[in-house]
Amino acid sequence: MALLAVGLIALALGGYLAPVIQVVVTPLIGVQTWLAERYSTIVDFVTAPRDVAELASRNEALEAEISRLQAQVIELQQQNQQIDVLSALVDFARDRPAYDYVAADVIGRDPSPFLQYVIINRGSDDGLRRGMPVVTAQGLVGRISAVTAGAARVQLITDASSIVNISLESTEASAVLQGSLIGELTLTLIPQDVGVETGELLLTSGLGGNYPPNILIGQVTGIRSRSFELFQTASVQPVVDFARLEIVLVIRNFRPVDITPLIPEP
Repeated sequence: MALLAVGLIALALGGYLAPVIQVVVTPLIGVQTWLAERYSTIVDFVTAPRDVAELASRNEALEAEISRLQAQVIELQQQNQQIDVLSALVDFARDRPAYDYVAADVIGRDPSPFLQYVIINRGSDDGLRRGMPVVTAQGLVGRISAVTAGAARVQLITDASSIVNISLESTEASAVLQGSLIGELTLTLIPQDVGVETGELLLTSGLGGNYPPNILIGQVTGIRSRSFELFQTASVQPVVDFARLEIVLVIRNFRPVDITPLIPEP
């Protein structure tokens, strides 16, 4: 057997058995390939349900992680916006150090479409009183119309009963700003000899004693002037976005002057 094995090895090394090997091995390779393919198919069929279940589980985990990260992104964006608002309010207060401010969050709005009010989370316990002006970093918001111990109601300048004495920045001419039932602002009592242009900035004049002077209100967007009328009127775009009010400043050391008894009755 040893001699036979040595002889077969010698014949194989010499290449004499190549035709025989090819005839014998080639069918075996085909059979082996066929068996391997069938085995792989059976294995895939058996393990597929488990793989699908694992993929579904991993997909649910990834979706939950994505939802959590999206929530964190939204929360961080809100925090950044609040930081920007607070920073702007701090800059506003620094530019006007003569006033004493208290910051307040807007916690509610009047449900009526004909009343322009917001509710803030500061009240008489924080030194707030009726008539105190309310501002943001952009400009004038309104004034406090009612106060409780822990909250206050702010009448916006867009309210129909709101009247603000203003001055035009370029000419320093006086006029009156009025709100409306639909929340639009109209500038009235503009003298006919005053040139008013679109884009003109409006500031509080301080007349009437309701607001301190030189607080930005908005700009003129349209003018109506008729030669037979005593005064001009203009539409105004406020600088404050009242629909997105979140944090405001109340000027605590300003006391409005009640001049009602001095106004002649009609």
